[in-house]
Amino acid sequence: MLRKAFTLFCFLLFIDTYAQRTFELADSAVVNMGIGWNVGNRLDSNSGNVNDMWIEAWSERKVENYETAWGQPQITRELIHMFKEAGFGAIRVPVTWYPHMGNVIVDPSKTNWKAIWDVSTWKGYEVDKAWMARVHEVVDYVISEGMYCILNVHHDTGDATTAWLKADEAVYEKQKERYEALWTQIATEFRDYDQHLVFEGYNEMLDSYGSWCFASFATPNRYDAAVAKSAYNAINAYAQSFVNAVRATGGNNAERNLIVSTYGACSGEGNWNSHLTDPLKEMKLPKDKTEGHLIFELHTYPSPNSSSEVKTVVEGLISGINQYLKSKGAPVIIGEWGVGNDAAKKYLNELGKYFVKRMKEEKIATFLWMILSNGEDSKIPRWSNPELRDAMLEGYYGEGYMSIGATSANQTNAPIYNLDGQKVSRPIPSGIYIQNGKKLMIK
Repeated sequence: MLRKAFTLFCFLLFIDTYAQRTFELADSAVVNMGIGWNVGNRLDSNSGNVNDMWIEAWSERKVENYETAWGQPQITRELIHMFKEAGFGAIRVPVTWYPHMGNVIVDPSKTNWKAIWDVSTWKGYEVDKAWMARVHEVVDYVISEGMYCILNVHHDTGDATTAWLKADEAVYEKQKERYEALWTQIATEFRDYDQHLVFEGYNEMLDSYGSWCFASFATPNRYDAAVAKSAYNAINAYAQSFVNAVRATGGNNAERNLIVSTYGACSGEGNWNSHLTDPLKEMKLPKDKTEGHLIFELHTYPSPNSSSEVKTVVEGLISGINQYLKSKGAPVIIGEWGVGNDAAKKYLNELGKYFVKRMKEEKIATFLWMILSNGEDSKIPRWSNPELRDAMLEGYYGEGYMSIGATSANQTNAPIYNLDGQKVSRPIPSGIYIQNGKKLMIK
């Protein structure tokens, strides 16, 4: 009897181990994500200034107060479904955690009608249960649609005075315990989720000077070797802490695909400074007890001035990625992209089509920052920029992919839906539709 029980235990252990090892590798996940979108300025909204914590001063600090503070409505399942039906395969969910972690005590008495946060009084690591529940709900919106969901730590980094995570070795040592505690809680909350949930360790983390482009750029001399070294060492330390904390929670997190970003999520684009590629060169692949489950991330907001520049900036970005990141042994995603100034908006649709097309060819997943459905449009929901949507879909699926003549489409019996999920009556005009769950381009 004892031998049978032992045999059964070994069999169950084998089955459990095998089940964990069926998680797809990061290379496959990045390809399978398809086109991605950021549901931003909602769960990442925050006051952003320790001397003017306006959300805390003027609200009851409920979940909805934070989620709508930056002018966006709360996220709905219907919004996510619209993107699924349109042919998007992944949603990045940016989340800012500091206002909901520990006892962020703000004192409204120090200035007139303002709340002040003395960071030195910040005690405790526990994430507010109501906030975690809302994050969980939004993640479920995405996962239940069969899409990939990227969940991250967002405006806890950056150049705001509320950013407690900085690319600085001294700051890392001070905040390591809190940072790892945060990821332990997030990872534990979602430990049983399948491979469609991916964790991203941190967003655009900057040095103590708030330097963009590359570490120490905001110092008086525009470069300081000591500051830069400390920043890159810290980025790699945070990346390692993130991986260690998630893996330690076990379950499906033992092989969950994890994302680490370059310093500032910088892309290395341009040739105006020899240090632009440093964030890519100095980025290390964290040590991991599992193999093939790590992904690099960077962001890009180019400003092309012509059609030829659209291709130039995209090809330059790809060249840097292949040379400095993929060569380290992990695939890459573009966690955010858009255009860098108003003048470049003229080329946004052209950029969207070529950018998505080329990144797909290079097996790099892309996540547009917001703009496809904003404000009241996302509440309905409907598209704010359908032309860009179509350009991206054509770039990804190809102009001739699953296309069909209008006559043939009108003769079939299978129902056809528009990209808002509404059934279309025949005769059907030209456009992009959904039929039998597949994308259909009617010309």
